[in-house]
Amino acid sequence: MFVQQEIRKPVSATASANAPASAPVPGAAPASASATAFADELFRRLPRADQRRWAQAYLQALLVTPGKKTMRRLAASVSDSPTASQALHQFVNASPWLWSEVREDLIWQVNRYERPRAWTIAPVVLPKRGTKSCGVHRRFAPERGRSVSCQLALGAFLSTAAGEIPVDWSLHLPGPWLDDPVLRSRARIPESATARSVAAGVLSLADNLTARSPQRPLPLVADIAGHGDPGELVHGLSARGREFVVAVPASLPLVPDGLPRGPRRTEPAPALPAERLLRAQGRAAGGGRLGSAWVRLAGERPADPRPYRLFTDPRPGPGAARTGQLWITNMVHRPTEDLLRLIGAQAATAETLHTLADEFGLYDFEGRSFPGWHHHMTLVSGAFAYRTLTTGHAPATALRSA
Repeated sequence: MFVQQEIRKPVSATASANAPASAPVPGAAPASASATAFADELFRRLPRADQRRWAQAYLQALLVTPGKKTMRRLAASVSDSPTASQALHQFVNASPWLWSEVREDLIWQVNRYERPRAWTIAPVVLPKRGTKSCGVHRRFAPERGRSVSCQLALGAFLSTAAGEIPVDWSLHLPGPWLDDPVLRSRARIPESATARSVAAGVLSLADNLTARSPQRPLPLVADIAGHGDPGELVHGLSARGREFVVAVPASLPLVPDGLPRGPRRTEPAPALPAERLLRAQGRAAGGGRLGSAWVRLAGERPADPRPYRLFTDPRPGPGAARTGQLWITNMVHRPTEDLLRLIGAQAATAETLHTLADEFGLYDFEGRSFPGWHHHMTLVSGAFAYRTLTTGHAPATALRSA
């Protein structure tokens, strides 16, 4: 069940929302001019100057603090003030600012430097000790091969030449976190938060990207294997008219079909597991390197089929997706090379998640509230984007005035 709502509060008419954080936090070490400019643009809509200053300090701390990113260590990296840790904690966990606005500005920032070529969405298991953190529960994590106590999130990434850059997040809330009024109140989960499946969470992130991005919708690549229903996701993306490539399990029932321009069937063909169908119906493409088959989802009306292409990536090595993974796409006439590049973006997203965990404190948030989690994930995304985009890059163009 994925929720992403936040409590929206109006900006005061007297607040200078576009003004930079001109005064540093107490005892702060100087930040680079480029980091300051990036933060001024990214946090320009935070309603108070002190919020913008602490946002900049937190972003800087994520960039320079080695090892585990505890609040105390983050504060010590950017300030010698004895109250800096408390102030950072207050800013992240209790200060009322809208993460959705910062994420929208982050999308615009990325587009100033790069031209995204795809959107990728991936589930993320965040290991947790104890039971107090918002959304924590036990679940089987396929990538770890065991059950763990964790939070489950979805991350949305812009796939660029510079790398996969996170720009939006959604948090899974199991039933008790939504049904128990004590848990909801303690974690400050807004009343607007409702239950969502993993597939519905992906669709919500895709809708957010569509609404917030300066360009037309891009192909969406998603792998929710072991966490959600790919069939539900494919149906939802098709209904939205979105181009996609979605990972599917070998057991997914699919119906073999002819070329989409051929005559339609009048009788339904029997459904087969995806892997068996690909073996039986698959044909070589792209010099024999890519096996593929024309298919449609089981249960679709024969009189109104949606043509899909089922395929697998046989390439070994770091640029390939998971070995033997099957994929389904509605971009049935795209060249093989285009499809391989798209699923390569999903493999690159997995590497980005490792970097976020090892170097940016993705797993290290110590707060327990729903808003605090979203604030932390937003700031982690901003720090990663700054380092990725400003390492040998200059803005491609100014898409709007500050």
